[in-house]
Amino acid sequence: MPAPTPFTSASAMIRRRLLQSTRTRGGASSGPSRWTSPGHEETPKGLLFNRTPPPPGQSRKWEDWELPCYVTSFLTIVILGVGLNAKPDLTIETWAHEKALERLKMENSLAASTGATTTTTDNNNNNSDNGDNVEDVPHSECLLAVCTSEGHVKVYRPPFCDFCSEWIEVVNVSERLFEYLQCTEFQGTGTPLEFSKRNASDEIDSVAKPKKKSLKTVPENDMLPVISADQYATRSAVLSSIVVSWSPLLHDIHATVSLLAVGGKSGKISLWRFYAPDCYTIEGGKIPSAVKFVGFLEAHNSWVTTISWLSFSVNSSNPQILLVTGSSDGSVKVWLGDYHKLIKSTEVDQNVFILLKEVITVNVVPVSVLSVTVHVQCSSKMLSAIGKGSGSFEIWLCDISSKEFNKLGSYDAHDYIVTGLAWAFGGRCLYSCSQDNLVRSWILRDRCLDEVPVHMPHNNNSSSASDDVYDSCLGAAVSPGNLVVATVHCFDVEKLNRMYEGRVLRAAIEYHWIGGLHVDICLNRPVPFYTEELSGLAEKDLTNWGSNIIWSLNQYQCLDRPLVLLDIILALLDFKVSMPRYVEHLLIKWISLSFPGFHTDLPNEKTLLQVSSSLSGVPSRMLHLLNIICRRVMLAQLDADEITRISSEVQNTKGECCSMDEQVTKWIAILGSSERELRERLVGFSFCASQTSKSRPGATPFQTGHWYPVGLAQMEQWIALNNDHVRGELKSIASEVTNEKRCSAVESCSYCSASVPFESPEFGLCQGKTSGSGSNDKRHKLSRCAVSMQVCPSIPLWFCVCCHRVAFRLAPDPLFRMSSSQFDSDFVTKSLSRAVSSKPLCPYCGILLQRRQPDFLVSPLPV
Repeated sequence: MPAPTPFTSASAMIRRRLLQSTRTRGGASSGPSRWTSPGHEETPKGLLFNRTPPPPGQSRKWEDWELPCYVTSFLTIVILGVGLNAKPDLTIETWAHEKALERLKMENSLAASTGATTTTTDNNNNNSDNGDNVEDVPHSECLLAVCTSEGHVKVYRPPFCDFCSEWIEVVNVSERLFEYLQCTEFQGTGTPLEFSKRNASDEIDSVAKPKKKSLKTVPENDMLPVISADQYATRSAVLSSIVVSWSPLLHDIHATVSLLAVGGKSGKISLWRFYAPDCYTIEGGKIPSAVKFVGFLEAHNSWVTTISWLSFSVNSSNPQILLVTGSSDGSVKVWLGDYHKLIKSTEVDQNVFILLKEVITVNVVPVSVLSVTVHVQCSSKMLSAIGKGSGSFEIWLCDISSKEFNKLGSYDAHDYIVTGLAWAFGGRCLYSCSQDNLVRSWILRDRCLDEVPVHMPHNNNSSSASDDVYDSCLGAAVSPGNLVVATVHCFDVEKLNRMYEGRVLRAAIEYHWIGGLHVDICLNRPVPFYTEELSGLAEKDLTNWGSNIIWSLNQYQCLDRPLVLLDIILALLDFKVSMPRYVEHLLIKWISLSFPGFHTDLPNEKTLLQVSSSLSGVPSRMLHLLNIICRRVMLAQLDADEITRISSEVQNTKGECCSMDEQVTKWIAILGSSERELRERLVGFSFCASQTSKSRPGATPFQTGHWYPVGLAQMEQWIALNNDHVRGELKSIASEVTNEKRCSAVESCSYCSASVPFESPEFGLCQGKTSGSGSNDKRHKLSRCAVSMQVCPSIPLWFCVCCHRVAFRLAPDPLFRMSSSQFDSDFVTKSLSRAVSSKPLCPYCGILLQRRQPDFLVSPLPV
C-alpha cells in the first residue's frame, strides 16, 4: 500500500473536522447531515421552474406572482429593443459628415443664385452690412478682441445684466473670415475647390433624408472638396491668427469707426471695421453697430508677430493713420493708410494701405514686439521701438512728412526674447521687459537712451507672492496718466506651494510708480513747488512729481482723449495723507498754469478766491478736470450727499459755513461754482437749440442719433430760483424762447402719483397723498435727471461714479467742446447740426456714465 501524500492527509483531516462540526436540523446530535445526505426526489417534475404538476384531469392555476412577472419581462424586452434601435447616432464621424454636407449644400445654393465669383463676393459684403450687427453695448461700446491659442479670434462686450459676469460674444471674426474665403473660393490662397462629379439635387436629397445607421464610412460618390496638402496648409495658415490690435477712433462727418487688425501665420493681415452706434441706451434694446470686412494686407511672407497703430493729426483737414507690422522673418514695415477709404469704402479693397518703408529687412532674428508713439517735440515724427527674439531692441525716428527713417541705436538689454516695450511721457521714457524677468527703464536724451533704475514696489501684504517666485515677464503697459507702469509676470511652479498657491496662482501684475523720474518736462511757465513738508522724499523727487502730474493733467486738454485719471488721483491721495499742503499747492499751481486768465505770481489764497469768479472763459474740459479733482482728492472724505448739502449752505451764506474747515469750504465753493457754470452752459445751449430748431424748416425732433432739448420748463424754474446767481445773458436767452410746444412743468410721483414741485435740480420731493385726518403721507424723494432736470422714471438709469448723479437723457456733444460760455447764433447753428449724444458722458464730470450696479458688486472706477 503506498504511503499517503501530504496533500491527501490534509484533505482527509479537513473533511473529518467539517463532518464533526456539522449539526443536523433536529438538534446537536451527530448523524447524517442535511447538506450531505441524498435527496428525496426520485424523478424530476419536467416543468418550468420545477413547479409541482397538477392532479390528473385538472389544469394548473397560475400563482399570484406569475402574471406581473411575465408582463414586466415582455415590456422590458420591447422597450429595450425599440429604444436601442431608435437611439440617435452621436458619433463624431456622423456629426462631421453632416456638417460637411450642410456646407456643400450652402456652397451649391450660393453658386446657383449667383452667376460669377465677383457677384457672390458683393452679395456677401452687403449681407455683412445689413444682417450681421452687433448688439448695443453699455459703458460706451467697450469691445474686447481675444485671440486664442488655437488661432481663433472673437470679439466680446461686457454683460448688460447687473448680476452677470460673463462677457457676451459679439462676433466670431475667424468664422466670418472663413465664410468670406469660402464665398470667394479661397482666391489668393491656392487653387479653387474641386468637387467630385455629382448632381446638386442628389446632394440635397441626401441631406434631406439622412440614414438612420451610423455613417462612419463616407461613400465614394459623396460630393466632398478635393484639395492637396499644400492647399490645406495654405488655407490653414490664413485662418490661423496670432495677434490682434485695435486702431484709434477714426472720425468722419458721417461715421466714427475703429479698425481691428488680425495678423495670421500666412503673413496676411485682415482688417475689420467696427462702427460706433448712432446712439446709446441704458435699456435692454438692441441698437445695431455694423461690422464689415475691409480687406487683406499682404504684409509679410511669414508669421505676423506684432502690430501697432498710430494716428497723426498734424493737419486737421488731412488726418493720417499708420500701421507698423513685424514678422517672424525679422522684417518690420511701416504702412500709410487711406484715412477716408478706411472709413467709407463699401467694397472689399486690398489697396487701403501703401508701404512707406521697410525699416528692417528679412533676417534670422524674429521680431517679438513693437511700440510706437508721436514725438513730443515734433508731431510729424514717430518714435518706434522694435523688440527682437535675441533680447535686443532698436530705436527708430521716422519723419512721416519727409519719409526719412533714422536708426537711433540698438541695445542688448536682455538675455532672452523681449516681451514688452512701452513709451511714456511722450517718448521721453521707454520701458522694456523680457522672459529673463527683468524690467528696465530708459530715458531718451540727445537721440540716445540712458538706463535709469526702476523702483520696485514694496508690498507688505503677506498673502502676496514674493518677487523671487516669478519665472518671466510677459508684457508691460503704461497708465493713461503716465505715472504708473504695469508688468505681467508668470510664476515658477517649482517655487510655489503646490497644495495652495500652485492651484490658484497663474500670473501676477506689478505696478511701479514712475512719476518721480526726471524726464526733462518743460512747462510753459515753470514755477517752484512747495517742498517744506518732506516725508522721506528728496526735494528733487517732489519737484519731479509735481512737474509730471501737471504735465499729465495738461495732456487731457485734448478733447479726443477720454478722462481716465485713476493713476493721478491715487498719487495725489497718497501724497495728501502725509503732505496735504504739498497737494494743495500743486493743484493751485496747475490751475494758475493751465486756466486762462490766471497768474502764477498770485498767492494761493487769492488764486482760490479768483477761481470761483473767473470760470466763464474756461473750457468745459478743464472744468471737468477741476470737478473730478475736487471730489476725488480735496473732498475725498465727504460723500456726494454731504457735498450737496454743504454746497447749498455755502451758496446761501455767501461762502461761509461754520460747521466745516475753512479750506474745505473754499474747495466746496470752487466745486459749486464750476458745476453751476456747466449747468448754465447746458441750459443755455438747450434754449438756443430749441429756438434754432424751430426756425429751421423740416427739423424733426427726437430723430435717431440727434439730440433734442427736453425739460425746458424745469430749466426755466431753475433760472427763476437762482435769479441772483445766473448771468444776464442766460436770462435773455431764456426769455426769447416761446412757450409753444413746451413740456409741462407739472410732474407726478412714480410711486403715489402725487405732484412733484421743482425745488432743486438734484432731487424732488412729492407732496404725498392726503389721508383722512388731513395730513400728508410719507413723501417720496425722487432723483432728477442730470441733463434735463426732470424727475427720473422707474427704469434703469445712467450713473456717474464720481458725482453720483443719475440721468435718463444724454447731454449733447458740443457741451463738452465749449471753450467758453458765449452763445452766439453761428456757434449754436453749427453745433446743432452735429449735436449728437455720441457717448454717455456726465455733463459735470466728463467721464463715462455706467449702468448703476448694486452695492455688493465690484464697480470699476473710470476716474
